[in-house]
Amino acid sequence: MTAPGTPPVIGVIGGSGIYDIDGLENTRWEAVASPFGAPSDELLFGDLAGQKMVFLPRHGRGHRIPPSEVNYRANIDALKRAGVTEILSVSACGSLKEDLPPGTFVIADQFIDRTFAREKSFFGTGLVAHVALGHPVAGGWATRSRRRARKWGSTPCAAAPTWRWKARSSRPWRKATSIVVGVVT
Repeated sequence: MTAPGTPPVIGVIGGSGIYDIDGLENTRWEAVASPFGAPSDELLFGDLAGQKMVFLPRHGRGHRIPPSEVNYRANIDALKRAGVTEILSVSACGSLKEDLPPGTFVIADQFIDRTFAREKSFFGTGLVAHVALGHPVAGGWATRSRRRARKWGSTPCAAAPTWRWKARSSRPWRKATSIVVGVVT
């Protein structure tokens, strides 16, 4: 969160097919190094209606990085090093609920991590921390976004292509509070 009186810098992580932001002015692409490795792409700095923004295409420009190879830690770290104070991640995903057809805007306020074979934390040997994740979506974003969303709910994040399996997306998950599915690895 931003310190009182300090204007926020909004970071946007674009999903598949989102490689820039329409209307962004005073733009420049800039490489930002991270000790976690290379981010997905250079960062696009600019202003949108007076708001400072930094954009990062999750899969790189031209969609060259598959979900299983996206360096999430480097992406978040690079945005932080660029001065970003708040992050909005845009993603296209499917739903397990029939009343949520394609094009429905949903805000995920909880996550169920079912991924594997990737680093899941910024912390490890030599740097240990305990981070509360009971409310993973910041209150400010949640309040501002709630008015625009059709629904709120949890999203299970799983390794591709398992959510395409009929057994994986059947009754147990449909009955859960989860309403959208994000395939992240």
